[in-house]
Amino acid sequence: MTSAQMQARLEQAYPDGKIEVVDLTGTQDHWQVFIESKAFEGLSRIQQQRHVMNVFDAELKTGEVHALTIKTVAKK
Repeated sequence: MTSAQMQARLEQAYPDGKIEVVDLTGTQDHWQVFIESKAFEGLSRIQQQRHVMNVFDAELKTGEVHALTIKTVAKK
């Protein structure tokens, strides 16, 4: 999965979001994402992270995305 594909998938899931995607190792399987979105309002940190992980469920299961570091903020 490329950085552009990660970005596009997150933009689709969080259309109001401020999104940043970083390839941590240059191997396109270890990622860090930052998302600020109203979708996270009222959710716990764990719920927010699960919300994001669900966007990449298939890729996490196959190992295409091996590691995903998630930072989320509820947009006010």
